[in-house]
Amino acid sequence: MTRPPTAAQRRVIDAADPVTGRLRGTEAQLTALVRRGLAFRHPRPPHDHFLTPAGHRIREAPEPPAAPEPEPAHGFAARVGGEEPADAGPARAREVHSAWQGLLELRRMTNPDGAVDRPCGWERTHLVRAAALALEAAGNPPEGPGTPGYRVRATPQPEAVAVHAPPGEPLRACAATLEQAGWQTGEYTEPRTRARYLLASPRRV
Repeated sequence: MTRPPTAAQRRVIDAADPVTGRLRGTEAQLTALVRRGLAFRHPRPPHDHFLTPAGHRIREAPEPPAAPEPEPAHGFAARVGGEEPADAGPARAREVHSAWQGLLELRRMTNPDGAVDRPCGWERTHLVRAAALALEAAGNPPEGPGTPGYRVRATPQPEAVAVHAPPGEPLRACAATLEQAGWQTGEYTEPRTRARYLLASPRRV
């Protein structure tokens, strides 16, 4: 069975003229479609490219369902703060580093422009885990029983998490970490306790 066209090739095929099958795309995309027998280059100027019968069949077939988006590190859980402390030794540091590198690769693979400085779709649907991973990977200490540190919690606002940390430098360090990781942050005051906290949301551009 031949390999299905890539997502970019599929977009070129889907955008073909419905009657003539004339294609528009980059030279590389059109050449790749010709090589796969899905398009041909007209011999006469202006040498436009058109779908072959096989290309037409692909355009008329329903697009296969997208594969589920992978996770940066299956089974890994970043420290959100407030839980029983996990092993904080070198093994944990390696796990966190590996999960963060996996998340950067996931950004590269799933952001439309391949950007790694901006959160991806997985992070937008796992806000607490994503923000906690960014904080832990940068070396910010999570809160533990009797030890101060950050706490990441869900909020009623779409695409926003609350980050609590000791006032002053620890809270500013969390804000700087998240901004470097592609999040927008703002500092607010909790009305009841007057404690300062961050609202953080993934940057879109």
